Amino acid sequence: MFCLPVRAAAEQGYALGMSAAFTGPIDGLGVELYRGSMAYFNYLDEHGGIHGKPVSLQILDDGYQPGPAIDNTIRFLRGDEPLCLMNYVGTPTVTRVLPLLKGYGGRQKLLFFPFSGAQPQREPPYDRFVFNLRASYREELAGLVDRFLALNRKRLAVFYQADAFGRSGWDGALRALRSHGFEMAGEATYRRGARFDEPMSRQVDILMRANPDAVLSIGSYAACAALIRDARDRGLDVPIANVSFVGSEKLLSLLLEAGRERGRDYTVGLVNSQVVPSYEDLSLPAVREYRELMDRYAPDAPALSDPAYVPLRYSFTSFEGFLNAKAMARILETYDANPAQGLRAAAESIHEADIGIDVPLRFGPDRHQGLNRVYFTTVRDGRFVPMDERRWRAWRR
Repeated sequence: MFCLPVRAAAEQGYALGMSAAFTGPIDGLGVELYRGSMAYFNYLDEHGGIHGKPVSLQILDDGYQPGPAIDNTIRFLRGDEPLCLMNYVGTPTVTRVLPLLKGYGGRQKLLFFPFSGAQPQREPPYDRFVFNLRASYREELAGLVDRFLALNRKRLAVFYQADAFGRSGWDGALRALRSHGFEMAGEATYRRGARFDEPMSRQVDILMRANPDAVLSIGSYAACAALIRDARDRGLDVPIANVSFVGSEKLLSLLLEAGRERGRDYTVGLVNSQVVPSYEDLSLPAVREYRELMDRYAPDAPALSDPAYVPLRYSFTSFEGFLNAKAMARILETYDANPAQGLRAAAESIHEADIGIDVPLRFGPDRHQGLNRVYFTTVRDGRFVPMDERRWRAWRR
């Protein structure tokens, strides 16, 4: 593990600390979240930064493992301290570092915009130390459950990662079902770190015995793609839905490659919930800006990632990183104008900020989640596109 400052530490400005998976089975999430943020921060700094001060990301690799994430956070707290933490990736890592935010060695830090929809950072005692941009897993799962029940698909099974992330999604699905008077039809788990070349036949057996009308998946792209592949090969042809953490483009890449090798389409009946609008929606100013700046700056994958990693031109993950950076810049502008108020107060003062999407960004003393909207996408012509009502109706039983 090592720290890679984006700019020389001697420069005066705002440094933000990011621990994420830059290697390992979900490296695409850490790399693309970083690249999206850097597209905006590069633009920001080229245009004067925050009142003349540059913004930098200091990054550490945790491989999506709690132990290294704890070590990295302690390093941020002990060393050349960043102003705050930002863009941490994953529930198993985020939930384990939360106690450190309250005070390690007498030092406290705020965490902004983790790539996780879990509940612990949204509830006491840790909600005071975390600002979330994205909707929660509860909101994503509630949206999916509502949609499937409206289509008369009432037997919903759940496939999830056997850790804090998966259980958070499992809990969201169960709450949503019970709010309508239903229970899960079945559930199957897999271990964190599973790869696409591993079989999911045992999990498919469990799900098929449940005779589901649809499957809700809470997992990483490699494991969820493996489940979809094996489920379709076994004849389980009900809709399969994934939450936003899955990394839609990486999931799709694996399914398209497998489809070419096996001569079948593994993308049929697929729906992913998202916490940001589609980067194909050119009616939104933030989408046009994101695509322009990703093309202009084309941020490299960081040196600590796999040299063979091929960056994506656009993705939901990098778009989320881009919006994270835009929101962070708004907060830093407010903070820089009056540092005495503190960073928390500066963030809580952002009430109706327009960051170029279809809803305003809202924070407050009792609101540390900026956005609540959930979006749905499906695959058409080899890419994820917004899910319209006609496509939903096609799945009615």
